[in-house]
Amino acid sequence: IESSDAGAAAVIPMEAGQIKKGGYMMIKGKACKVLSISVSKTGKHGHAKCNFLAVDIFTGKKLEDMVPSSHGTTVPVVNRSDWEIIDIGEDGELTLMDEG
Repeated sequence: IESSDAGAAAVIPMEAGQIKKGGYMMIKGKACKVLSISVSKTGKHGHAKCNFLAVDIFTGKKLEDMVPSSHGTTVPVVNRSDWEIIDIGEDGELTLMDEG
């Protein structure tokens, strides 16, 4: 066996305070697009908290997460490509054309 894949999705670590509206992050193991971010003031325990409202990029379900701004979270590597359906065969096979 030359190489193996554990089946894990490609994610990178990022500080929660660096995530921007319109960006992506993982919430409860789901890849999500951030809709809004609200940041609470630093409390007596010393961390400002980021409250994220996001939508799952696969199901469209809204999710929320609250993370201290200086703590780490994970960001999925998202590559989107659009395809045009050219034909659907009798056996259900699709013929697709990419934008290239």
